Amino acid sequence: MRYNCRFYLYIFISLFLFPFSVFSQVSGKKFVVVIDAGHGGKDPGAIGKTIREKNINLGIALKLGALIKENNPDVKVVYTRDRDIFVELQQRANIANRAKADLFISIHTNASTNRSAYGTETYTLGLARTEENLRVAKRENSVILLEDDFSKRYEGFDPNSTESYIMFEFLQDKHLEQSINFASSIQKQFRRSALRTDRGVRQAGFLVLRSTGMPSVLVEVGYISNREEEAFLGSQKGQQQMAVSIYNAFCDYKSDCDRKQGAVVSRGKVKESVDTSRSEQQTADRSVVEKENNVSKANNVSTKSTSTSSSQIKEEVVYKIQIMVSPKKYGEKNACFKGLSPISYYKENNLYKYTYGETTDRKKLLQELSRVRKLFKDAFIISFKDGVKLK
Repeated sequence: MRYNCRFYLYIFISLFLFPFSVFSQVSGKKFVVVIDAGHGGKDPGAIGKTIREKNINLGIALKLGALIKENNPDVKVVYTRDRDIFVELQQRANIANRAKADLFISIHTNASTNRSAYGTETYTLGLARTEENLRVAKRENSVILLEDDFSKRYEGFDPNSTESYIMFEFLQDKHLEQSINFASSIQKQFRRSALRTDRGVRQAGFLVLRSTGMPSVLVEVGYISNREEEAFLGSQKGQQQMAVSIYNAFCDYKSDCDRKQGAVVSRGKVKESVDTSRSEQQTADRSVVEKENNVSKANNVSTKSTSTSSSQIKEEVVYKIQIMVSPKKYGEKNACFKGLSPISYYKENNLYKYTYGETTDRKKLLQELSRVRKLFKDAFIISFKDGVKLK
């Protein structure tokens, strides 16, 4: 019975805790990004031969924030910590929620008993379906053991118990699509801009992401347990390269937000010279690592429309209103669509993306959009041609 009570509490939290996260243009306020440097103070995080994780995380976080402030006057940057202090996991989420943030970026450094492990990976909230993902989640969540009364604060959650992570199967993250898209962009920039090995986009049960009411990601910038990556991440140049990569991904994400709201803002990316040297072992293993993680990558999927509507118009550009995203497939008459009809869907990033309406007249659909946003506040217009989604 005790477990059942906790289960229903998690369901309640997942359905009612996150009332906000609309794009900044709707309310007229600045776009707010919260940058979270993992660990700090009495919590060093993973410990390398020459540096501690908390220092790597803070260095990259401050450099990222500086880039955003310098190049984006319409964006407000909030740090969960800007110096070496200890901040509880729940407090980090509270900072983002109080700021009514539009985006949450948590920066961490990985570690493994396998000293040859290397590469970057970016996580969104979800069930840790593999042993590797579960290991990372357990390590990052174990910081709550340093907090007072952690058992009460986290409703009896045990970071070392596999059973505690069952709850993440039931958490429905309404920002899943945006989080995955941003995570995919970060990994692409790490691969292209910083020449790091891409270990893919993954999902796991991170407490720091559980309570944030906006698109959120947790970035593992590399392995401090790998001597070569430790040296890279411990250097000012290496930290700057990683910050530039995340910043460029942020520019892509913010530009997409602007486009969906009808705003056009120029966001210049930063070009950074990178160290192209790699060990022979890393070069030889890179294709193997990427092959193993192809399943985890959220950006290698088909965007072909699989609409349930029988009135699909061919050859012309067709406009629809996207209203929601879910990992589950629902019937057209499901109550989650709040009475809207006709409903269709297309599949992308292993998610079902549901749309309302269908017309070749975009102006007509714009008039309908204001009504739909009273039911689905993040709704926006997308277009298709010959059943294929257009950018």
